[in-house]
Amino acid sequence: MNEQRIIYMGTPEFAVAGLDALIEAGVNVAAVVTAPDRPAGRGRQLRESAVKQRAMELGSSILQPERLRDPDFLEELDRLNADLFVVVAFRMLPEVVWSKPRKGTINLHASLLPQYRGAAPINWAVINGEERTGVSTFFIRHEIDTGDLLDHAAVDIGPEETAGELHDRLMMTGASVLVRTVRSILSGNARSTPQPPITGELRTAPKLTPTNCRIDWNRSAQQVHDLIRGLSPFPGATTELNTSMRGSMQFKILRSVVSSTSDPGRPIGASWIEGDRFFARCGSGVIELREVQQEGRKRMSAAEFTRGAQGFGSLLFS
Repeated sequence: MNEQRIIYMGTPEFAVAGLDALIEAGVNVAAVVTAPDRPAGRGRQLRESAVKQRAMELGSSILQPERLRDPDFLEELDRLNADLFVVVAFRMLPEVVWSKPRKGTINLHASLLPQYRGAAPINWAVINGEERTGVSTFFIRHEIDTGDLLDHAAVDIGPEETAGELHDRLMMTGASVLVRTVRSILSGNARSTPQPPITGELRTAPKLTPTNCRIDWNRSAQQVHDLIRGLSPFPGATTELNTSMRGSMQFKILRSVVSSTSDPGRPIGASWIEGDRFFARCGSGVIELREVQQEGRKRMSAAEFTRGAQGFGSLLFS
């Protein structure tokens, strides 16, 4: 197996664990393909991807194509002549790329396929209140996230777990599954199967947008809470806080719990402070806010917010 070579493709932190695991397992990584450096932050300085930073530490050869159909990039892939391409949180590959290696191109996806195909599977599993998710490896083909399955591992989701916390656990689980998959392919022992037929509702994982990150206070307390933890720590569930004394402000809620507190007579979206605790009324039930962020400020605990909100007057989310 060590004489065979792979090319690893990935960009964010989620893909770093897989790269490390493959190197530690003795897999020969001929090159790492990652996103070009992009301007980021207030200074708009060029920032390297998490995978590039790790690949530089490992001394790996690095490719950063702007266009995946660029002739020079395709020529370099041919020159490297890898047996297998491994993709983790990268970009959608054109067939001219994924069809090159003789043993195929595989992808690690953070869901139990066929459920939660798409760009944000970890977030949507939490948003939808799932109690279980996982990771899957599969061969890439034309339609996104539909290729034949190679391996998987299931992971339970805690009732208060955020997408960020689940991300970190799935990252490590995925790295182990990835090593197992790559070893089986390079040794010639891999067996793939078509994805099972859909039974019941097919849930997808579309890209997160400002629209689907906005809180609908008409929903139940549990649904609002699940949206908040499914978008924490990034990009954050958004709403507008209207105050009788200070006007309105954009607001993010990053931590919450479903509360047993009663809300007699309060309208949907009403929020109130009791001591250093912060509550909000949903379509049914109440949530307690635990961590928030006002527009233009750092995130803070609800207790910190309440200490500075004494002069806001009445509070209403919309």
